[in-house]
Amino acid sequence: MSDVAAADKAFVWHPFTQMADWCAAGHDPIVLVEGEGALLRDSLGREYLDGNSSIWTNLHGHRHPRIDAAIRDQLGRVAHTSFLGFTHAPAARLAEELAALWPSDTLARVFFSDDGSTAIEVALKMAVRFWQLVDRPHRQRFVAFAGAYHGDTFGAASLGGVPLFHAHFGAWQFPVERVADMAELAALDAATIAAVVIEPLIQGAAGMRLWPCGLLKELRAWCDTHDVFLIADEVMTGFGRTGTMFACEQEEVVPDFVAMAKGLSGGYLPLAATLTTERVFAAFLGGPERTLYYGHSYTANQLACAAALANLSIFREERTLDMLQPKITALGALLRPLNELPQVVDVRQCGFISAIEIIGKGREVCLAARRHGLLTRPIGDVIVLMPPYCTTTEQLASAVHALDAAIRETLGD
Repeated sequence: MSDVAAADKAFVWHPFTQMADWCAAGHDPIVLVEGEGALLRDSLGREYLDGNSSIWTNLHGHRHPRIDAAIRDQLGRVAHTSFLGFTHAPAARLAEELAALWPSDTLARVFFSDDGSTAIEVALKMAVRFWQLVDRPHRQRFVAFAGAYHGDTFGAASLGGVPLFHAHFGAWQFPVERVADMAELAALDAATIAAVVIEPLIQGAAGMRLWPCGLLKELRAWCDTHDVFLIADEVMTGFGRTGTMFACEQEEVVPDFVAMAKGLSGGYLPLAATLTTERVFAAFLGGPERTLYYGHSYTANQLACAAALANLSIFREERTLDMLQPKITALGALLRPLNELPQVVDVRQCGFISAIEIIGKGREVCLAARRHGLLTRPIGDVIVLMPPYCTTTEQLASAVHALDAAIRETLGD
């Protein structure tokens, strides 16, 4: 596969990657060629545990027979048709099933897009346009939290609280107030706020930072009091990652908008959805001037919708959430000894999401973990361990052992 690596270095620009290091003569990229269950294989035949579920997307493992079959079946019909002025069964059925995951008569309308950024983007545009349509155009500001990451399109990036990702584009951002906590939120003039956006229970790119228990419920109450929309970014936390289907469930909160992507298709194909209420939907009904002029060429792609329907059927038929509970407990027990390492600052866990914060060299630790059969990626000096749900207890133990060994080798005993 040396020809693949050579072609890659000559022509490809990778995301979130310093390409000078990538293209350096001494760098030998891992070429991934195959996956099965929680494992990935490279071009040299080496196996690795997929320790971050292929950037937090894969839920049930690679080559799950149910999802594979669903995509093949749909491919035998049609791969893609326009969703602008047409419809098809996979999208209609998927919208119905997604709405049914929330309490009756709450999040009843589903808008499809391509990824987490666009799922947030459309929620922002719906919120602003709603207030315009109901003659309250002064509601045009958004509130986001310190450390937030909601995507890289311009609207979503405007919400970002990680300067490394968003600071260079500050001149082109939406009007956003950033707050650290509920006290700072309460000090704002709520009359001009369109919506508050939050990653429920845990912030991902902030380093898997856990929110205080009860904050989400308190935020929902504040939004209700001031008639402000609540947008929940469940792109990472949705579909079981926190131990419930959606993180909002754990504080009995229903937002006005919820953005979902990543695990929606089981980690197979790009697909996102933004769910909202009939109240929001109704404001857009009427003449052409009330139409939501937003959409993408591949909106509601049939192959992706078929994969998503199969993904949801796996949750039901394999009782995924029930199966996951003992693994969440086992992961916590396996991680606990890492707290005793002097190189470890903190170990955090929220459901099947875990993070090990170390004193430095996060990238080097992840590179060392590869030698022990684990693939993952750091957020600065926070090592993320978020494998597929099919990962066995033995594989979890191997993954934690790989991190332990990599930390010791890189930072010393």
